Amino acid sequence: MATTSDTPVLDTIAAMTIDSLEHCHMDERTLILARLAALVAMDAPAISYMAHINPAIKADFTVEQLQDLLVAIAPVVGTARVMSAAGHIAQAFGVAMAMAESEAEAIAQAEADSRSGS
Repeated sequence: MATTSDTPVLDTIAAMTIDSLEHCHMDERTLILARLAALVAMDAPAISYMAHINPAIKADFTVEQLQDLLVAIAPVVGTARVMSAAGHIAQAFGVAMAMAESEAEAIAQAEADSRSGS
């Protein structure tokens, strides 16, 4: 019997991703490039790029390398998809940065509260 969860869709996606990583023998950078190219090709929404931000950062991807990817696939997927992807990627980074700032503010507030309570 399947277990119940408050986030069954996210749990399923996470399980699929883990399963994919266990069966894939690409290096981290190549895997990220392949996944980002696939997202661009299917005109994925910004939320789909969110799962790839931290892995891309950990793999030391630069903005220039991301631009190179978009340039490389533009003749295949088309300019409309590339421009759409650029907007979605920017939106995903904006959300990720806002989340990081919010988390940093919460940590700073918790530290300040901890110091004032001592």
